[in-house]
Amino acid sequence: MTAPVDQDADRRFMDAALALGRRGFGLTAPNPSVGALIVKDGIVLARGWTAPGGRPHAEPQALAQAGAAARGATIYVTLEPCSHHGQTPPCCEAIVAAGISRVVYAVGDPNPDVAGRGAAYCRDHGLDVLGGIGDAAARRDHLGHILRMTQRRPAITLKFAETADGFVAGGPHDPRLSITGVAANGMVHVMRAMHDAIMVGVGTVLADDPLMTVRLPGVQAKPLRVVLDGGLRLPLHSRLIQTAGEAPILVLTRAESLDARGKALREIDGVEIAVVPVSASGALDLRAALRVLADRGITRIFSEGGPTVGSALIAEGLADEVILFQAEKPLGREGVPTMSGAARGMLHDPMRFRQSENLEVGTDRLHRFERMI
Repeated sequence: MTAPVDQDADRRFMDAALALGRRGFGLTAPNPSVGALIVKDGIVLARGWTAPGGRPHAEPQALAQAGAAARGATIYVTLEPCSHHGQTPPCCEAIVAAGISRVVYAVGDPNPDVAGRGAAYCRDHGLDVLGGIGDAAARRDHLGHILRMTQRRPAITLKFAETADGFVAGGPHDPRLSITGVAANGMVHVMRAMHDAIMVGVGTVLADDPLMTVRLPGVQAKPLRVVLDGGLRLPLHSRLIQTAGEAPILVLTRAESLDARGKALREIDGVEIAVVPVSASGALDLRAALRVLADRGITRIFSEGGPTVGSALIAEGLADEVILFQAEKPLGREGVPTMSGAARGMLHDPMRFRQSENLEVGTDRLHRFERMI
């Protein structure tokens, strides 16, 4: 007689596996950051998460840690175990060989090389297989991988910082605003480190001259820095260009802009230029730009692109998560609105987004919105 399944325990262990998987955010592209937990008789025997660079996968790391004790145990995995021979053997084969008796996974892998085959392999070899535990959270965690496989684009986290009255900058001759405090600024650097790339429009570069780097003690993350620049206006004296040798830059532009300036940029160590088509409005086609990034293996983008890019991402349904830091003080005069009125309306449309967080971060407030999926 089969022992009854403790669904509460399954959910608790899957929550722990999901937390493990998040440790690899920003480090494992093009592979998803998966978490794995091996449990027997309610005792955690081993843990694993995808290593930097995408290998080893979470499952073989946990299996190696458990050793012979894995026989008869349950493995909790945040994504269906892989079933194809790539640079490493299939995880489903390793699970079976280790003597695992039960596999619990959160969400199926849409990769056409897997797509149900990993779960089927385990079932065919006599293992008890259960899917869908913690699937809502896992879909969020693995959204970049899912979208890259199904829509050929990365997941996008869009971040804004605004004054209490809704502005990201002052007037044309105002100095650059320092909107958020120390705590919020530190959180932004953590968020950057959890993504594969940081993306802005060239307008943000011209206005703010940002570095777009992760500056946290002991953290070596170097996300790809992406600039949407249809006219190749990126200044050669900008801090981005001056630090290109330390952290790579990808400039996305239109074919018509590849003139002498494009040649000068290409000669700078650490700078790469890629051509994307334009939309009917004459701006760079955002979906085409995201295809370029997905084809490079990028799964998670942190966009700090400002009002124009941010509003366009929301309008085109490409902003999967929106982080809005709001300062306690207003600008008190006319400035640059954070986003278009239409974009703000979409952000507060419950059919498009749900607000998942509203909390204080130092002297500021963080509002987190998630696209309905």
